[in-house]
Amino acid sequence: MIPGNQTAQDTTVSNFTYLALGDSYTIGESVPEEHRFPVQTARLLAAKGIHIAAPRIIAKTGWTTDELETAVNEAAITDTFSVVTLLIGVNNQYRGRSVAEYKTEFTRLLKQAIQFAGGHSDRVIVLSIPDWGVVPFAEGRDRQQIGDEIDAFNAANKAVAKKFRVHYLDITPDSREAAGDPGLVASDGLHYSGKEMAIWAGKLAGIMEAILQ
Repeated sequence: MIPGNQTAQDTTVSNFTYLALGDSYTIGESVPEEHRFPVQTARLLAAKGIHIAAPRIIAKTGWTTDELETAVNEAAITDTFSVVTLLIGVNNQYRGRSVAEYKTEFTRLLKQAIQFAGGHSDRVIVLSIPDWGVVPFAEGRDRQQIGDEIDAFNAANKAVAKKFRVHYLDITPDSREAAGDPGLVASDGLHYSGKEMAIWAGKLAGIMEAILQ
């Protein structure tokens, strides 16, 4: 196809769909809707001629794995999606829940995500849990312990992702850069800013581009 000569019909044919499952990081707590990482990712891909419908987001601030699972079941999704992302677990860690329980529930969620991708594990992307121990909200807490626990939860979700042969995007190191850059933190002092989410979106868009081409 000659660049610039894409017709409206071609654009329709090339449309893809994206389901984002998660918690506050996916819904973009304390940032404008256009700064949410799923929305930024879709925008980056559109700029490359990969047209994705507005991402469907099932996520809410505070959700743990079991709460996300309940919401997914209640949504009674019958559609399949071109790509599905899953980012969940920070609230399991925050509430002091066990890694073993998390791994079991995360496994069920990942199986659902694969189903939503039409059974194609290579169209599912797991994102690691950001480390909230570096943000101002963690002042006065044991930041090292938080980081160590986040690492343990991420070791669990990475192992599950490997078992089911899905993509894995490690954004935890990027989140830790917020320790030295206040611009990466949202106004609430706990969540991440659109600037930080742009970093995630850039990396995610690269994976999705390879999947959708």
